[in-house]
Amino acid sequence: MGKVRLTGAEIIWECLIRERVNVVFGYPGGAILPTYDALGKYSDKVHHVLTRHEQGATHMADGYARSSGKVGVAMATSGPGAANMVTGLATAMMDSIPIVCITGQVPRPAIGSDAFQEMDISGAVIPVTKHSYLVMEIENLARTIKEAFAIARSGRPGPVLVDIPKDLQAEEFDFIYPEEPILLPGANLVTSDIDSNSLEQAASLIAESKRPVILAGHGILLSGASSEVIELSEKGNIPLSWTLLGSGAVPASHHLNMGMMGMHGEFAANNAIQKADLLIACGMRFDDRVTGNTNTYSLESKKIHIEIDPSEINKNVPVDVALVGDLKSILTKLIPLLKEGQKSSWTDKIEDWRKESQSRDIINMNTEMLYGAQVISDIWKETNGDAIVVSDVGQHQMLEAQYYKHDEPNTLLTSGGLGTMGFSLPAAIGASFSNRDKDIWVIVGDGSIQMTITELATAVQENTNIKIAIINNGYLGMVRQWQQLFYDSRYTETPISSPDYVKLSEAYGMKGFRVKSRAEISDTMKEAQNIKGPVLIEFVVEQHDMVYPMVAAGADLDEMISRPVHEQFKDAEM
Repeated sequence: MGKVRLTGAEIIWECLIRERVNVVFGYPGGAILPTYDALGKYSDKVHHVLTRHEQGATHMADGYARSSGKVGVAMATSGPGAANMVTGLATAMMDSIPIVCITGQVPRPAIGSDAFQEMDISGAVIPVTKHSYLVMEIENLARTIKEAFAIARSGRPGPVLVDIPKDLQAEEFDFIYPEEPILLPGANLVTSDIDSNSLEQAASLIAESKRPVILAGHGILLSGASSEVIELSEKGNIPLSWTLLGSGAVPASHHLNMGMMGMHGEFAANNAIQKADLLIACGMRFDDRVTGNTNTYSLESKKIHIEIDPSEINKNVPVDVALVGDLKSILTKLIPLLKEGQKSSWTDKIEDWRKESQSRDIINMNTEMLYGAQVISDIWKETNGDAIVVSDVGQHQMLEAQYYKHDEPNTLLTSGGLGTMGFSLPAAIGASFSNRDKDIWVIVGDGSIQMTITELATAVQENTNIKIAIINNGYLGMVRQWQQLFYDSRYTETPISSPDYVKLSEAYGMKGFRVKSRAEISDTMKEAQNIKGPVLIEFVVEQHDMVYPMVAAGADLDEMISRPVHEQFKDAEM
């Protein structure tokens, strides 16, 4: 394409189209108005989703990115509009999600004058982005946008912000899209450069181990390495456990899958990690919710860490062998060095732990009172385990991880690192744009839904294929659980009132249901699934239910609090 005289606003849209962007989530305002004015020329190529809040826009871009593998894009004006994006940027940063946020800025002559709605957003977001830009020359605009996308998707993915003054958007320039590739220092780690001695050391540790465990992290999904991790597990007969964001990396039904690790992880998984003689960490960062007390974490084990980000090596847990680079590429080199493994006594021990936990920690599924776990289990059954679930943060998030069995990658979308309440509804709307023919279920608490509930209007406006399951226990449930266990049941400011969700959903223009018993779940879900467009179901559940097992903050990983004896149901059925 030769030179074309375009405004800065038109250059923005031209660049987005060349980056294969076909949907943008945003909210207009004065400083970004020239770009919105130019949108009319490109509306046949880019669909703009008008959100109800800029935080919602960033979460929608995040959900779109998680479910599609592409870069999500959000747009906002200066000052408060841009500031409202910070939570979404931090959420994406903690979970390594590629999004690009484009914000308007006051005109260049007004920068630094405390002009109306002026804010140094490119400086403010430095801690919560991979990179941020303030574009001051129009000749740099196209290359900056291209570079922003390259940074967002390369290496360990993450969010990037590009701030563009209003007068620059109106300025004209001879536009030529830069076709040369963007070369970023350290962005594309060359796996072929990995020291062969490190690969051989890792292979030797695996061969010598008697009690190995694979730790499956989010990096498996980002690298597309599920099949390689399964091959590693099966070839060595090595049991594995996953982090919250690693859910679905290996099918839940796989015989070597022990379930989730960590604070609300499986009894067998946590015990296996603590008793292991080798940990093989695949694309995970040894987060505190995973390790518990790092001073007592898996002391008997050697540790192999496969990770694309070198800054994560030895950051939280010292390791014996570090393999830095793309996980899929590294496993492709490591697996041929391994021999078939036979560690039946180890897997037998793990099976004993599993049986012990099932008789103690799984709740009774046949009760008159409705429990959150029953709701999650029945959603799993009614969707045949084939839905994309977008979970919010709290007790319902942990119950989802325990009771919805994900057999496919990228079918659980949730805020892991930052734990952002309010994430799920907008993120599910974003995910719907890359999964028009897929069931998408929002699992959200009565506290979380009220943080971004205005996006119900966006869901209706776009006729999204989402079903919203509110697990309503009348409390900020996870905080109440901590208060019960560690603060002598002083429930300070955790009881929370809710609107009439059925009336509210109808006010927004969607069908609403209320369920109070398990017997109502199946028929209600079937009716909801037959409705085209968004549907809301409020599940009124037991107020004082707890999520077990639980490792207290800072405790040893195998010091798990189990369900009290009087609440145990040894004949529980899923």
